[in-house]
Amino acid sequence: MSYTAWILLAASLVGVSCGLVGVLLILRRMAMMADAISHTVLLGIVVAYLVTLQLSGIHMFIGAVVAGLLTAVLVQWFHQLGVQQEASIGIVFTTLFAIGVILIATKAGNAHLDVQHSLMGEITFIPWNKVLLPLVGEVPKAVVSLVIVLIVILTVLLLFYKEWKLTSFDAVFAASIGIPVTLMHYVFMSLVSITSVAAFDAVGAILVIAMLITPASAAYLWTDKLSIMLVLSSIFGIISAFSGYYMAVLLDTSISGAMALATGIIFLISFIGAPRHGVIAKHRRGHAKSTATIN
Repeated sequence: MSYTAWILLAASLVGVSCGLVGVLLILRRMAMMADAISHTVLLGIVVAYLVTLQLSGIHMFIGAVVAGLLTAVLVQWFHQLGVQQEASIGIVFTTLFAIGVILIATKAGNAHLDVQHSLMGEITFIPWNKVLLPLVGEVPKAVVSLVIVLIVILTVLLLFYKEWKLTSFDAVFAASIGIPVTLMHYVFMSLVSITSVAAFDAVGAILVIAMLITPASAAYLWTDKLSIMLVLSSIFGIISAFSGYYMAVLLDTSISGAMALATGIIFLISFIGAPRHGVIAKHRRGHAKSTATIN
């Protein structure tokens, strides 16, 4: 495959993975958790490096996932103590991210770890860091990681589709019929964490946040059916990856930044023209209702 094809494939995998997880985040009104986890994984990465002094390996992934789960646990703990959820997320997010930044500045200054890399990612480097797979040949390491994560996400979503649907739309009812709501919450936070970690190094925190929130929000404007919402969100993620890449090439700008911008454009189009909850559709329904009332 060509250099461009690998970048587009990796970005599309990020779009689909984040799109699927993002729908559940939006339905659970936890969009800010995407922002929090995609930043606090930096702390896990830095701590893993300081412990092992190695910049690559499974320890980096484990450290980042632990940091993501720690974020979810602390947010839930503060919320149970009476702190509003938005405030809990803000407190944990800023504190853990700040610790990560301080550790980079004071302890990892000689390593290739920096905040700019963490935020914007290095998607252009994806095709160069390859691993050899039997029967397949050389494949970018980021693509392998993203494929594995996507398979995990699809498996968990399909196996517990009814549980995800019930806990997302009505957690109280789900608990009343015996579904372990708390356990499902932490399983879901684990999915958010591994999705963020897998995409973090390749595309950066900004694109992870954009892909987790914006395509799902756009899909929510098109339909009220969960299955269709999941499909639409994934499609919007892929469209954002392709259109953002060619926008970046045309404007000679950041690929990750352009892809994030593309998600915003798709949301704006959906916000205006979506047939279910778009501005035009709402205006037409309101006009038709007013006309019917007059008649």
